[in-house]
Amino acid sequence: MGTAGRIVVKVGSSSLTTPQGMIDVDRVDALVDVLAARRAAGTQIVLVSSGAIAAGLGPLGLKARPKDLATQQAAASVGQGVLVARYTSSFARYGLRVGQVLLTADDMMRRSHHRNAQRTLARLLELGIVPVVNENDTVATDEIRFGDNDRLAALVAHLTHADAMVLLSDVDALYDGDPRRPGGANRITEVRGPDDLEGVELGTSGRVGTGGMITKVQAAKIATGAGVPVVLTAAAHAAHALAGDDVGTVFHPGGRHPGTRLLWLAHATTGRGRLHLDEGAVKAVAGRRMSLLPAGVLKVEGEFSAGDPVDLCGPSGELVGRGLVNFDSGEIPDLLGRSTRELASALGPEYERELIHRDDIVIL
Repeated sequence: MGTAGRIVVKVGSSSLTTPQGMIDVDRVDALVDVLAARRAAGTQIVLVSSGAIAAGLGPLGLKARPKDLATQQAAASVGQGVLVARYTSSFARYGLRVGQVLLTADDMMRRSHHRNAQRTLARLLELGIVPVVNENDTVATDEIRFGDNDRLAALVAHLTHADAMVLLSDVDALYDGDPRRPGGANRITEVRGPDDLEGVELGTSGRVGTGGMITKVQAAKIATGAGVPVVLTAAAHAAHALAGDDVGTVFHPGGRHPGTRLLWLAHATTGRGRLHLDEGAVKAVAGRRMSLLPAGVLKVEGEFSAGDPVDLCGPSGELVGRGLVNFDSGEIPDLLGRSTRELASALGPEYERELIHRDDIVIL
């Protein structure tokens, strides 16, 4: 961590705001002090910051995070400007400029969006700008309800070819139990694989954010799966984490490194529907990593559009994988059990293609 040339730093809502939902200027400035110092030492910093919805609570007169989607989006719209203005002012103390980058899950999954996001972030870093990344909560739906910036940060780390990622929270490390309970708990200093997390209790959501220890561990799994080491610690320990000191929990990378889109598909999406495969299709897709053709699908469940993620299930309903489908759910029933050649002859050449291309399938 101490020698990393490019670091993605993610900070959560609870580390930036007051209990009333207002941006805490002192907390923001303290974080920027640490990031600017590392930036001055030659390290490129990408900041993934939560807090847009939380920052909008105070200006809108809301006492708690709203539960309905429309008010969440309104709070994000107001709060995003407040948040970026605060970062702009704080980094300006060190002569640094920031650039806002708002992303959604689609920007990670769809090829054209993915490339555009990658180019934008790369160019900002080349120009000496500090990218401030957040989910596009003003228009996103699933991201607000189920998503979080921990997993977004992990994908951004891979997208920008980062050397390391730091997850900053109001919790100073991962513990083997609840440290607030009588008798306390032991800090887990390193995680090198699933065995190190066996039996570990993971908490749920925090006060004003959507994340929790579960999503942070999932984010670490995504990042380390992409070859990026991760440090999880409290925002108060940011300087020590960036210096590589013994704080928090370190997640070490290992194994194969799939592409960014497949990482997101595996770890940060939910299937919008289900395709049930016959035994032959399961062997072809999961065993030989082939594309999924209409002839191997038994039935379709749910409503989805072309480009959406769908779950792939075996004949007994067991989850096999997930993929980005090429057809709307309403089109697929008429295609089932038929070869692509037959479909092209009956319906036109545009139907002589796979339901899901092998490059858009991840095995779970």
